[in-house]
Amino acid sequence: MSFYDAAVPAYLQILNSLSGILGKAEAHCQAKGIAPDVLLNARLYPDMLPFSRQIQMVCDFAAKGCARLTHSEVPSSPDTEKTFDELRQRLARTIEYVKSYKPAQFDGADAKDVTFPIGPSNSMTVTGQQFLSGFSFPNFYFHAAIAHGILRHSGVDIGKRDFLGVR
Repeated sequence: MSFYDAAVPAYLQILNSLSGILGKAEAHCQAKGIAPDVLLNARLYPDMLPFSRQIQMVCDFAAKGCARLTHSEVPSSPDTEKTFDELRQRLARTIEYVKSYKPAQFDGADAKDVTFPIGPSNSMTVTGQQFLSGFSFPNFYFHAAIAHGILRHSGVDIGKRDFLGVR
């Protein structure tokens, strides 16, 4: 299996599943007469990020992960989304961005050094394999799972199959 095959399809699977989950969250709001802001700002615990920020973080870890692994320019996205539609657009842009990468761009990326920020004034350098398996994927999946958990906890009828994007 190529390093591209280890990274890109995994990012795309969850990004696409979150697009589907957004639709179910929006339908839940409409069916139950819940203001969308209630779900968009919902948290599992007061010191955790709200649902909308979880989606933004998932997008960031996928896009920036691909960029760092291929030594491409790291994209920057302002976190301004405030509606389901805006989050859906951000997911769609991220999906297109991740899809734009070609397998050859990942050749040797597992062994190349990747430097990335860890906090406002520090950075870390590890191999691409260590970056993907020890930083990018864990953060990507964490924020995706929290987003799913927030919606499930809020009563949205979703389950594991929705998280995995399996119909």
